[in-house]
Amino acid sequence: MFFLFGLGTKRQHLGPGETRTCPNCNNTTQWARVRQYKQFSLFFVPVARWKRRQMEVCGICGTTVAV
Repeated sequence: MFFLFGLGTKRQHLGPGETRTCPNCNNTTQWARVRQYKQFSLFFVPVARWKRRQMEVCGICGTTVAV
């Protein structure tokens, strides 16, 4: 008998965020709002999720800021 399981970090796109100036690349742009969480799946079916948090991501360099 064998089991197929997975463990990883997933991101879910929630839509557009605020217009901000990035502290890393110094560009002013529309940021994207995302939800990030850890997920355990068994036979490709999500079983458990934890460490959920929302953040915004710079569209140019990918820097994240907690919301």
